[in-house]
Amino acid sequence: MRYVNLGNTGLRVSRVCLGMMSFGAHPERPWALPEADAEPIIRRAVEGGITFFDTADVYNGGASEVITGRILPKLLSREELVIATKVHGKTMPGENGYGLSRKHVMASIDASLQRLGMDYVDLYQIHRWDPATPIEETMDALDDVVKSGKARYIGASSMFAWQFAKAQATADRAGTTRFVAMQNHYNLIYREEEREMIPQCIDQGVGVIPWSPLARGVLAGNRTREGERRTTRSETDAFTDFLYNQPTDFDVVDRVVEVAGERGVASAQVALAWLLQKPGVTAPIIGATKSHHLEDAIAAEQLRLTADEIKRLEEPYLPHPVAGHG
Repeated sequence: MRYVNLGNTGLRVSRVCLGMMSFGAHPERPWALPEADAEPIIRRAVEGGITFFDTADVYNGGASEVITGRILPKLLSREELVIATKVHGKTMPGENGYGLSRKHVMASIDASLQRLGMDYVDLYQIHRWDPATPIEETMDALDDVVKSGKARYIGASSMFAWQFAKAQATADRAGTTRFVAMQNHYNLIYREEEREMIPQCIDQGVGVIPWSPLARGVLAGNRTREGERRTTRSETDAFTDFLYNQPTDFDVVDRVVEVAGERGVASAQVALAWLLQKPGVTAPIIGATKSHHLEDAIAAEQLRLTADEIKRLEEPYLPHPVAGHG
């Protein structure tokens, strides 16, 4: 496993980040694993050199943060771990139980730290843009979270490039903490981030940590062009149907299968290797509910695609409507 700096910071992270959304049994995610089943996968991630872990306060009713906090400290010291979590979604009752107001941000960081059983997180991210709260209020609150020692750095997730630029400019004008990372929707099927967001991040020295690097399993073959659903997740994850519904998406999947077949490796390895070689990408956030998911991710970090292979993988792509910001 290689390690790199997260953007222009001195924070060192593994080139693969393990997403913790799949851990914590919950009726909203029938594929999510209970703690006992999650532990061997998390343990193998650590054995494979992964030190970067991403969760969120909304994942599985908070169970994801609880499991993250219970298992990881048994495997690595706190200084070895890089823990990221997020704030925005509905986690508390009432009108102030969601969003990016000062009230909700301050309540949420404390609640997340309590579930994690930790004194601080390394990266505290806004899960989405909040049009109901002035960005000045949010950036000021996040600065206080950092200054209080409850987070070392702050990051953002899916939004328009102009919104991200506005947030950074707001912090610059006030002399407060800037975002150091962008967690955006980016994979071989959805490449709209290449137009504005990723060039902006490269220019500004912001680390890119894409979510859904395998298109929620579509690039790994969890469904077919004919409509067959091969996994519990593909049968029950309606968000996948919303994100990936162009017939031409399977032209990309077919090309991945073709290149993977020539290499004698799994499609997931090729799709992840492509992402790891794209400009600006720091660490894709991979999900794993089976041991081979993790083995493919670790192997992909070592797989180098040729320029011709990359060209062939990218050739079938057609533009998509913006998706994943809501």
